[in-house]
Amino acid sequence: MKRATIIFCGLTAMLMAAAGCSDVKRTPGKVYMPDMANSRAYETYSVNPVFADGRTSQGPVAGTIKRGEEYPVHLEMDKLGDTANYFASRSLPNPIDSLTADQLKESERLYLINCGICHGAKLDGNGPLWKDGDGPYPSKPAALVGDAKYESMPEGQMFYSITFGKNLMGSYASQLSAKQRWQVIKYIKTKQGK
Repeated sequence: MKRATIIFCGLTAMLMAAAGCSDVKRTPGKVYMPDMANSRAYETYSVNPVFADGRTSQGPVAGTIKRGEEYPVHLEMDKLGDTANYFASRSLPNPIDSLTADQLKESERLYLINCGICHGAKLDGNGPLWKDGDGPYPSKPAALVGDAKYESMPEGQMFYSITFGKNLMGSYASQLSAKQRWQVIKYIKTKQGK
């Protein structure tokens, strides 16, 4: 008797489950805000017919300042073959007048992490990528100390080179904030003065 009741209950449960899985299609109903339910957004860096150049990632609007930016510089990267902004950057003053001992230590750390691999710890152009010609780098990087060209280079022009890159050196704008770039330049100028 117990066994028959258990079998009967089991069969009843299976029949109810089968009846619940009928052909009735369930719909979510009306969408209150279709723009939020079905995104019309474009993927980053994908082709976008909305903008004239067809790029989705447009970058910052010209003349705006990034949030938290302490030292904004309103120079753009030169077009290929043009050097107008590179030479205009000579007039940019370094907003950092001097470095405290802690700031000098931090600036040296930033230099060694970002610049020392090419320009060397002694700023002589003999970093790990060159190693007196034994490294993987095909040509010697600039010697920032002992070369009159770089010792006389204005700080604004150095800032432009670090921000946008120059010749074989790439941009370091994504690795260093504007303040950190100015600190590294002040560190280099301090070493050049010695």
